[in-house]
Amino acid sequence: MPQTETVILTKTEIEHKIKRMAYQIYEANVSETEVIIAGIVQNGYTLAEKLKKTVEKISPIQVTLCKVQMDKKNPITTITTSLSPEEYTNKSLVLVDDVLHSGTTLIYGIKHFLEVPLKQFKTAVLVDRNHKKYPVKADYKGISLSTSLNENVSVIFEKGNDRAVLE
Repeated sequence: MPQTETVILTKTEIEHKIKRMAYQIYEANVSETEVIIAGIVQNGYTLAEKLKKTVEKISPIQVTLCKVQMDKKNPITTITTSLSPEEYTNKSLVLVDDVLHSGTTLIYGIKHFLEVPLKQFKTAVLVDRNHKKYPVKADYKGISLSTSLNENVSVIFEKGNDRAVLE
């Protein structure tokens, strides 16, 4: 039997969610001149790029992107970033991923950034599934979605056809 997918966010809806999240980031950092937006690779980084573009469009804040490399299947392994710790020390940082499933990826990402002092630390996800294994929350989220454990949420970033689907 072929797997069906239900679109839960269309391209336009994703754009609206990103814009709202960007305004929330701006409001939380209104007195800052720079914010670091760190995206967890693949879709988290793509979402971070979109947030950067929108925050810079709506505010005078300079956004520095940081790519977070980690093995999502085994997040306890080494995590690397495109910025050195000195580049984000004592700055406001937002850690971004596409979907918050169990919280495993986000909690290990948070742990990595807690190695240095930060001025402010927030998290952002496009879809929060509400099935957390760890006590982690998204400060900025596009949508909260209660799903069954056997359902999967995927965010697909395709040119002209961004969408979030329930599989």
